[in-house]
Amino acid sequence: MIKRRRLDASDGLRIAVDATCWLNNRGYGRHARDLLGALVRIDTQNRYCFFVDSQEMLKSIPDGVESVLVPVGTSTALAASADGNRSLQDIWRMSRALSRSDFDLVLFPSVYSYVPVLSRAHQIVFIHDVIAEKFPELTVPSLPRRLLWQSKVRLALYQAGTIVTVSEYSKQGIVEVFKVNPNQVHVVGEAPNPVFKRLEKPKLPTVLNKEFPEASRSVVYIGGFGPHKNLSRLVETFAKIAAFPEFSDVYLILVGEYQKEVFHTTFAELRQQIEMLGIQRRVIFTGYLPDPDVVNLLNQASVLVLPSLMEGLGLPAIEAAACGCPVVATKSSPLPELLGEGGVYLKLLESKELEDALRLVLGSEEIRKKMRAAGLKATQMLTWEGAAGDLRYLVEKADAG
Repeated sequence: MIKRRRLDASDGLRIAVDATCWLNNRGYGRHARDLLGALVRIDTQNRYCFFVDSQEMLKSIPDGVESVLVPVGTSTALAASADGNRSLQDIWRMSRALSRSDFDLVLFPSVYSYVPVLSRAHQIVFIHDVIAEKFPELTVPSLPRRLLWQSKVRLALYQAGTIVTVSEYSKQGIVEVFKVNPNQVHVVGEAPNPVFKRLEKPKLPTVLNKEFPEASRSVVYIGGFGPHKNLSRLVETFAKIAAFPEFSDVYLILVGEYQKEVFHTTFAELRQQIEMLGIQRRVIFTGYLPDPDVVNLLNQASVLVLPSLMEGLGLPAIEAAACGCPVVATKSSPLPELLGEGGVYLKLLESKELEDALRLVLGSEEIRKKMRAAGLKATQMLTWEGAAGDLRYLVEKADAG
């Protein structure tokens, strides 16, 4: 049985939105919350109906938006993970709900939670990146589940009337990997949430009070602990940095969920590496941190490092720059174009170039100051309202077509 809350009808398109990743703490969830939240604020003509699969999500949907709770055995955020899969019954329930004949358009903010739609409604599907296709063994190590992932993405591409991604870099990857016409792939960018900004008097997050000495410098990483994040390279390099007397006050702070992680993770191996290198007293795992704590941390951090093998966007780096934090990140991303001189960009094929970059940024307040100013200027150009405007244009274009 589907539980529904109805709002008064009005003119405009009827748009079904798969919002099942709304509460996900990773990038998919933040993207859905910020983009869709901005979209319903600026688009008062069309009528949006958000489909969720847990009572908790239902409570957090923006006011004024129709919402539908589809009861499932396991929520999508848990089932569509590296080591799990959604049951056919749950897929059918969500598919049937989204396939109602009264919808003109169905929007999937991520292919991660895609299900087939059995209606004539135009479908807009976001494919954030091609990391799983470029590094399959590192992201979905189970062959059967990898095949299921590939089948889902192929079906989404086949059914999609509009394919959307988050950067020109990801668009190039999608065109290359899936051999689709470039004109079929559209870019709707991302932005830092307004909470990410410079603070006059940042406070150290409580979780760090006992482990992080006052006035110390910090190298910060924010994200997941999957092998494609290349964190073993970061740890290896930090161990070399930590051995120099001039960097004796520098700590490595790793921010991200590791106890309830649903994606493929190498957290245990990473912790073992840290112990073998003898740097456990200089490395801090914070676990998941709420945004206010992250903002305070980034306002005090010396540098944020994003050493991934690939990033479709690299939102943590964008958020860091919006807080005035210098960035060292992978070249295999759109970050060089988005942040410019706010970051140092590396191929990350060798730890030596990462070591050189960290020594450069950590060793010079003047360089950090210049990077801070450039990053702040660059992120001022990025807003979720602007991204939502681009998505609304695609909605209207789909209707006109």
